[in-house]
Amino acid sequence: MKTFTLPGTDLVVPEVVLGLMRIADKTDDEIRTLVGTAADAGIDFVDLADVYGPALHECEARYGGAMKLTSSAREKVTIQTKAGIVREPLSFDFSYEHLLESVDGSLKALQTDYIDILLLHRPDALVEPEEVARAFDDLQASGKVRHFGVSNQKPSQMELLRRHVTQPIVANQVQLSVTHANLFTQGTAINMNGLDQSVDRDNGTVDYCRLHDIALQAWSPFQAGFFDGPFLGSDAYPELNAVIDRLAGQYGVPAEAVATAWILRHPARWQVVLGTTTPERVTAAAAGSDITLTRYEWYELYRAAGHILP
Repeated sequence: MKTFTLPGTDLVVPEVVLGLMRIADKTDDEIRTLVGTAADAGIDFVDLADVYGPALHECEARYGGAMKLTSSAREKVTIQTKAGIVREPLSFDFSYEHLLESVDGSLKALQTDYIDILLLHRPDALVEPEEVARAFDDLQASGKVRHFGVSNQKPSQMELLRRHVTQPIVANQVQLSVTHANLFTQGTAINMNGLDQSVDRDNGTVDYCRLHDIALQAWSPFQAGFFDGPFLGSDAYPELNAVIDRLAGQYGVPAEAVATAWILRHPARWQVVLGTTTPERVTAAAAGSDITLTRYEWYELYRAAGHILP
């Protein structure tokens, strides 16, 4: 597993992250097996959120209760969680009070004294960046949160935030897979009249993050679209799967590794966030960090997924 120092931090992190959105119904033994399998593959970074699970903080509590990390074990894992989504009624809240309340709930659920990275969970249209800055300052000063980031934010939203907060924004978690690649597609078809792909749905997010040393984290790396089901093995993507299977055989890795490697081949600083709870698939995807697709192979997969190169 390749690692890198997360920009703006002293954290050495793996290219692949274990997402724990779906562990609410898992037993403690199943959670420990999943986390242990990931650790064996070099994944010592877990991703959570306060709203993951049927109840507030439920997946955080399932992880904390199953792992019961000692102080020494805690120092060896990077824990990232998120705050800002309110489910009842569905809304967003980046207010000072909500962020502090959410972090306190996460710390209790995780059974830890600190969170390594806190992400603002999606954008809040009513964000008051001064409130966020005050929350970040107090959370950092108290030792409850060490680093901060965002999710699914466009450049202007990050720029507004960065104008007020004193801490660096270290990560932006966005949806990306070879089939859900709007972060790239407009850039390869810019100014092509009448071509739907040329419509800007990216807003320059990837370039902005590269310019400002913000790591990008890809969620749903195997999903065809917005929770449309996986593209791997899907009859809806025969050409793409034929290329994936050929490259998997060529490199001697599972198909999941090729899909992972496609994201990691991009020169921005990416992490791939896995959502699977199947240990074998974690091992399969992690293998993607150990191969480097050629430029031609990257574009071959891109074309096979239906993206146009004019």
